[in-house]
Amino acid sequence: MTYTSSLLRLLDERGYIHQMTDAAGLDALAAKQVVPGYIGFDATAPSLHVGSLVQIMMLRRLQQAGHKPIVLMGGGTTKVGDPSGKDESRKMLTPETIRANIASIRRVFERLLTFGDGPTDAVMVDNDEWLGKLGYIALLRDVGPHFTINRMLAFDSVKLRLEREQPLTFLEFNYMILQAYDFRELAQGQACRLQMGGSDQWGNIVNGIELARRMDGAELFGLTTPLLTTADGAKMGKTAAGAVWLNEEQLPAYDFWQYWRNCDDRDVGRFLRLFTDLPLGEIARLEALEGAAINDAKVVLANEVTKLCRGADSAAAAEATARETFAGGGLGGDLPTLEVDGEGIRLGAACTALGFTASNGEAKRKITEGAVRLDDVVMDDPGMLIALAAGESRKLSLGKKRHGVLKGI
Repeated sequence: MTYTSSLLRLLDERGYIHQMTDAAGLDALAAKQVVPGYIGFDATAPSLHVGSLVQIMMLRRLQQAGHKPIVLMGGGTTKVGDPSGKDESRKMLTPETIRANIASIRRVFERLLTFGDGPTDAVMVDNDEWLGKLGYIALLRDVGPHFTINRMLAFDSVKLRLEREQPLTFLEFNYMILQAYDFRELAQGQACRLQMGGSDQWGNIVNGIELARRMDGAELFGLTTPLLTTADGAKMGKTAAGAVWLNEEQLPAYDFWQYWRNCDDRDVGRFLRLFTDLPLGEIARLEALEGAAINDAKVVLANEVTKLCRGADSAAAAEATARETFAGGGLGGDLPTLEVDGEGIRLGAACTALGFTASNGEAKRKITEGAVRLDDVVMDDPGMLIALAAGESRKLSLGKKRHGVLKGI
């Protein structure tokens, strides 16, 4: 389909579009007026991770195309838990923790979106503002009749949990009703016409569109992105050492930069289109590089994404550290650092503490495989005690790409 609106052309050429509820209708609407659109994010941690970045970039593209991004923080739905893609119930968080998480998460959005009071300025809202005020009986009477148990049981997010014989609480079962109500509330209070999200949210988005149509006669639209995995099939944003967090407090800039620098050759072009603002012509040139030259494209990718999420200074420092560590064989100033007291630390424990491995058991396997080096010398004893004098530093490496500093205190 050839789109007339700059919004859908931009999303299409950058690879964001998977499904739309009414492509022609949304295209016509976006061509003639500012379209407020939203994506919801639950506040289960102080930071979102890289798996959420494609959704954040969708809001950025919405604003770049002259429309209004609405960031919906799930202060209310975080209390319930979205069953989509989960094998177990979510841990319950206190209201104070949820509020603190939202404040921390907002910092990433402030880097990527322009907030304000203008017609295309982004706004952040919290669904606890309306969900927290709903009387349960009133909700059941007004909204409940528009949902059937038969259809709710047919959703993948529910079926997968039941097929795996994993518990699905009644609290979580209500999540899809609350998310549908969010779309209706935003349509009424913010003139929102579009909900976007990952492909796993398609059913929840359609629920909201149908609820608003049945209760208010409103015409709303939905758009989802493809399921984002790396070329080797891994889930985006997950590594052996844990999640790739967007906030600096949860993951140092150098580790964040290295995640992008170490991506699969096959992912470079796609990631440049999704996660950077580089012109498409320049992206085509970079992804056409072959052999060792593709590493230049990966450095560009790492720099551009780190600039957007962490700032230009963090990107420059991470690149300089990588250059010094890899080319000069030294200890780059931005490498992750572990302080070691006078008692020292075992080699395996040091690998885990630096985030190289997810557990001491994994560290032991890596060491026995000969993948761990101390000051570029291969180590073979996971239990070796590393003792450092105050101020002394040594470089610990896993493979060719993971490096850290052990510093005596």
